[in-house]
Amino acid sequence: MRISTRTSVPATGPGRATSRRTFLFASAVGGAAALLAGCSESGSPDTDATGPAAAPSSSPQPSTPATQPGTPTATSTPGTRTGSAQRPLAVPKTLSESPELAAQVKAGKLPELSKRLPERPYVIPHNWVERGNYGGQLKINITETSGQTVGEYFYGFSPLRFLNDGVTIGPGVAEKWQTNADASTWTFHFRKGLKWSDGKPWTTADIMFWWKYMANYDGYSGESVPDACKSGKGTIAKLVAVDDYTLEIRYDAPAPLTAVKVANGASGYNSFGGSWMVPAHFVKQYHPEFNPKVPKNWSSPGGQWETHCDYKVNPKCPTLTGFRLSKFSDGKSLVWERNPYYYAVSRDGDQLPYIDGITMTVVIDPQVGKLQIGQGKVDYVHGPFNGLQLADVSTLKGSAERSGIDVFLWGSGSGTASMAFCNLDYKEADYRELIRKPKFRQALSLAFNRPQARRAIYFNQGQPTTGTLGPQASEFVDGPAAKQNYVRWRDSFVQYDPERAKKLLDQLGVVDSDGDGFRELPNGKKLELRIDQQADAADEHKQKDNQLVRDWKAVGLSTRVNPVPPNSYGDYWANGTYMIHSDWDASGPPNTLLNNPAWLVPIESSRWAPLQGQMYALRGTPAVHQELDVDPYKRKPPREQPKKGGPVDRLQKLLDAALLEPDDVKRQKLVFQMCKIHATEGPFFQGTVANAPVVEVANSELKNVPRLPDLAHGGMSLPWGYPTPAVYDPEVFFWSAPERHQA
Repeated sequence: MRISTRTSVPATGPGRATSRRTFLFASAVGGAAALLAGCSESGSPDTDATGPAAAPSSSPQPSTPATQPGTPTATSTPGTRTGSAQRPLAVPKTLSESPELAAQVKAGKLPELSKRLPERPYVIPHNWVERGNYGGQLKINITETSGQTVGEYFYGFSPLRFLNDGVTIGPGVAEKWQTNADASTWTFHFRKGLKWSDGKPWTTADIMFWWKYMANYDGYSGESVPDACKSGKGTIAKLVAVDDYTLEIRYDAPAPLTAVKVANGASGYNSFGGSWMVPAHFVKQYHPEFNPKVPKNWSSPGGQWETHCDYKVNPKCPTLTGFRLSKFSDGKSLVWERNPYYYAVSRDGDQLPYIDGITMTVVIDPQVGKLQIGQGKVDYVHGPFNGLQLADVSTLKGSAERSGIDVFLWGSGSGTASMAFCNLDYKEADYRELIRKPKFRQALSLAFNRPQARRAIYFNQGQPTTGTLGPQASEFVDGPAAKQNYVRWRDSFVQYDPERAKKLLDQLGVVDSDGDGFRELPNGKKLELRIDQQADAADEHKQKDNQLVRDWKAVGLSTRVNPVPPNSYGDYWANGTYMIHSDWDASGPPNTLLNNPAWLVPIESSRWAPLQGQMYALRGTPAVHQELDVDPYKRKPPREQPKKGGPVDRLQKLLDAALLEPDDVKRQKLVFQMCKIHATEGPFFQGTVANAPVVEVANSELKNVPRLPDLAHGGMSLPWGYPTPAVYDPEVFFWSAPERHQA
């Protein structure tokens, strides 16, 4: 029996959809987790046929695709990778709303539903979504009330959206899009009649305000021009509002990755992929260009702009997300209520969200959070944001019946899990010379007992890996050659072979010359490897680092862990002070390695060649030609050109060519060449296992939370450019018995 009544109105206008390929994701966590396996089917975008789909992708071990009746054949659109053809999915003939909103309409407090939705609302396409009940509240723990984490729950601002675990790209605020033959002009068509949460109309003026008075405004440092608005040459594009619902992005060179970059994490103000749009009618009052009374510190932390113009902080600030903020307590909690103007509906015509509201409570201590989960005080837990580890699964399952929770796994999307990488630009010349030799880094990788780490840390989950980007990237899964490219890189130096490691070290002259059991540098000086570990590193990283110390000592390399303050880590790494980084993972984007190539190619200062990456980041600026007579480590900022013909030089040149190449096949070949350099002259970063699962928890009465076999790759939880759980649309979550989950 359905619990809630619905008020219905006729729908207008057609919607569109495509079907998708299905793949297998299998996981088994012995003792700590149950066996999980399955294949998935979900719907695809309701974009127009002129809107490009992103690259099809799959798990590294795909099953035979299971297709739905009427599955379209593949097609190609200039400037994109090959994707699924688009099929119409009509907007439901009857649209419904929650009883709560229907009562407000009846009382004259809200316009009727047909006047709150755009002409063609976004139809949530996932096949695993069932029709839900309206009502109830959701309790979530978070670790902070500011920052990117809160935005990872909402995808309502994004012009385009990742779908099917990144297999395709579908519409969002924009309902269709196209590009010209060389991908130098992109046109986006937005939903007519779209409204902000305060009922005011949305238009392209809200994009142009962001572009002119935020992204390109000298007095505002809170946001810069996102990569999606730069050509393959790195030059800033021109944005043109053709009319209230049409936007053109005009580049001076091909920009073939625009659609992927637009979908990359746009969750609103100051988001990972760029804000893209703000409610201009509201924020003007806090901008000095429109209000001369705005104080001088308007854009500084704690200033008027930050405290008033962020929908995640100010309840009065309009939003496009499914929930709007109703209460904010800094450092303590956020309370959200249903946005009556949200532009998304279910396949059955229900305006979303189903749940009345969400309470996000800050819990900093992971142990406290785990205790609350076991007591049934938390309804939904996205593991990466709450410190849940595979080691916690057994305890969580033990309390599941009492607490009324389900414990399940998603894939991480990581190509490394906990990783380690040497600083190729380390300050001390004798160490730097050794670190830059491929045989030395290969010896470190061969000496690492990954099978033991896989058992002890990851409960025999994930695929042992030398260290790559995310296994689901299109360049790794789109055809036999792509899969071979991935396997070649993954397996290049993955084998545990300490005897071979010793031989490589001997060949380098890294031998025990004084008989103390540990090897010296080739010049005879004492050699000590130092893993500079951030003091607040998670247990996963500490366990792996302790094993690296044991394994490297076993081949004669004196090694120690050096705990350091996390707040200054970036600066010390960038200037070459730290030797070995240990507590990150490489969770590449789901669609293309070129969308976020910093692991693949040094382009900034935080990865494996910081000084060479910093020089690349400054290209096109006067700094490239300044301080050339100054020691690279004393330049401001520290930087140096890579050696001509060396691996960094070649990688950067291949990247430059790939970012300008509109032809999919040619671009793929360039990426293959980059991966080959990693597979033969690396590893430049060293992984443990690929795609180890992460823990998710949901109340057993909370429905439409995707589980296996719903997800194409078993989920992808870690890549920042792939906002989770937002990509799985928490607006479709619903309670089987809403009356039991009130505030």
